[in-house]
Amino acid sequence: MLIDEAHIIIKAGDGGDGIVHFYRDRWRPKGGPDGGNGGQGGDIFFEAVSDISRLHQFRHAKDFKAEPGQKGGPKQQTGKNGQDLVLQIPVGSIIQYDNGTSQELISVGQRFLAAKGGRGGIGNYHYRSSTNQQPQESKPGQKMPSKNIFIQLKLIADVGLIGLPNAGKTSLLNELTQANAKVANYAFTTLEPNLGVTISGKIIADIPGLIEGASVGKGLGYRFLKHIERTKVLIHCLSAETIDPTSDYQTVRQELTNYSSRLSSKTEILIITKSDLLTPAQKKRLTTTLKPKLFVSIVDPKSLLEFNKLIDSQN
Repeated sequence: MLIDEAHIIIKAGDGGDGIVHFYRDRWRPKGGPDGGNGGQGGDIFFEAVSDISRLHQFRHAKDFKAEPGQKGGPKQQTGKNGQDLVLQIPVGSIIQYDNGTSQELISVGQRFLAAKGGRGGIGNYHYRSSTNQQPQESKPGQKMPSKNIFIQLKLIADVGLIGLPNAGKTSLLNELTQANAKVANYAFTTLEPNLGVTISGKIIADIPGLIEGASVGKGLGYRFLKHIERTKVLIHCLSAETIDPTSDYQTVRQELTNYSSRLSSKTEILIITKSDLLTPAQKKRLTTTLKPKLFVSIVDPKSLLEFNKLIDSQN
């Protein structure tokens, strides 16, 4: 199951405390102050990776803390800095704070400093002076608050395959890329988005089938409509098996409009899938009524080559 949302709590490392300490040895029984400063607390970073399943790590684990800085030592020794914590999340994730601010990670390898570690405290060596030769004061390290974080994944792809259930989207994805997604002859075989990359490097997202009412929560569509908001081009797959192609086409278009005007205004290319089931007369009729860009079948290599060229031509 794809986890595309997560609520977690993060806490940067506290700064280590400074200490009060005086140097003493047999030759200097009244040695001066030498208490060291505390170390810096560890930072917390989010890093974008290509694995869309990385949010699964937050399914049960909810609290994440960076290492605190160590307290200072004698002989003016500064405490060890706390180790940073790097949390890997899928590229396309949006990190949101309680105060309404947010940050998007849109490229693999991009890092975002989500929580800065606390400053180290001050040891009594720092407070020495000609008028204060035996300082008894020190400063504790900075204590860092916890932060509530909401992470939402929105897939980034060049092309999004959309359509009603069982429209042949996943089969096309498997043929054009190295994806090996599950296919079967029944609705809702695809329960989560699948990604594939063409030979030319185009990223294709296969979005689970939409149904009437998807924009208000019916079926699987509502959960995944957000994943096609960032695609550059939508390829609307309409199955040749449909009884009423115009109605099926309008159903999906209406759900896109109901969800957001931005989504409905995206560039859309209509193709007819499973075209090997059509007679020449049926193809002519569909060309007249719906004006599809292409007729495609996974058993027709020539049509797959044309489809691949169509995808490669999209900027």
